[in-house]
Amino acid sequence: MGKIIVSENISLDGVVQDPTGEEGTPQGGWFLRVGERDREEWAKVGLDEALGAEAMLLGRRTDEYLAVRWLSRSGVWADRLNSMPKYVVSSTLDQANWSNATVLSGDVVAEVSKLKQELAGDIVVPASIQLAHTLLEHDLVDELRLMVYPVVLGSGERLFREADDKKPMRLVGARTVGDNLALLTYERTRDA
Repeated sequence: MGKIIVSENISLDGVVQDPTGEEGTPQGGWFLRVGERDREEWAKVGLDEALGAEAMLLGRRTDEYLAVRWLSRSGVWADRLNSMPKYVVSSTLDQANWSNATVLSGDVVAEVSKLKQELAGDIVVPASIQLAHTLLEHDLVDELRLMVYPVVLGSGERLFREADDKKPMRLVGARTVGDNLALLTYERTRDA
């Protein structure tokens, strides 16, 4: 059975919106406000995650965004991302933008549940915040990998929205990345 892993860059106060500033929000661009060593170490974590994943699960906007940035690149990380199986959740796409991708256009919960049964390894969900919200709400997330940035933004779209029920998590990893980032890994505990 596959394991759904939501992997997000996140501010100290839980904001995931507009990390690069390309959306033009007032709080955007926080991803770039760290030092060179932080960015280099962040890239190593990203490469390790890609090498360890069975597949990626993306929303439509993330597919569009990442395809443009990775298809023209080469090297170990780019080659892995471009060749890895990808599943894009969309009600409007017939064909995904990124290579080696399949569009999942039916009921998200049913499609992702089926995907978890069909694949055996890690299925990483990068960025795709609307998809992450849906997966969290329907208890399909097995693990959270949160790269925490040293900034409080005060506003913006957050990873966690109000929920009707508790979702117990267990910390399984915490480490410093570079000089200023923290990588926190949590597993969902379903029997708590």
